[in-house]
Amino acid sequence: MADKTKLDHNEMLQAEFNYIANTAFQANEDRSRVTSFYFVSTGSLVAAILGTQFAATQIKSVSLAFSILFLVLTILGALTIAQLARLRAAWHESVQAMNQIKDFYIEDNPNIASAFKWRLAAIPPTDKPYSIANLMAIEVSLLGALTTAAFIYFLLNFVGDINLFSWALVVISFCVGYIAQWAWYKNLLVDNQ
Repeated sequence: MADKTKLDHNEMLQAEFNYIANTAFQANEDRSRVTSFYFVSTGSLVAAILGTQFAATQIKSVSLAFSILFLVLTILGALTIAQLARLRAAWHESVQAMNQIKDFYIEDNPNIASAFKWRLAAIPPTDKPYSIANLMAIEVSLLGALTTAAFIYFLLNFVGDINLFSWALVVISFCVGYIAQWAWYKNLLVDNQ
């Protein structure tokens, strides 16, 4: 008869806890990278546009291209928002899993309960106001709103002259762009999706 190795439950739970802790850490790291990539990409393209010298008569000829470019940047902003929301939800799920393991150990050993500040009931919500995750999402939403407004501006410039009504549409598109991106973030900021 083969010698069966006994499974040590504590080692298995410790390995699971370490894995979950690493996934929570990785979600935080990925949020930072995603945001930085978006800011650098958008900033580089906008700087290239602003660095280009165009006469007032020439801007009309490139307005369609700029409009398309800012539409693409708006879409990239929406994708970045989606990534930020899903990474925040992944972090939250990891923290829940870590706390489930803590609660398992506390159930067997109640005197260690005071060692843990975070328990299942005390985990910060995914949409905690003023958290780094929410502030990053606000920054991306604002930048996405700016690219939306720039898209509308250059599209209107391509179609005709910019007037007071055009500026009103640009301002409205900024507001709608921000609200849409923020709503998109909040919609995707749900665990187990």
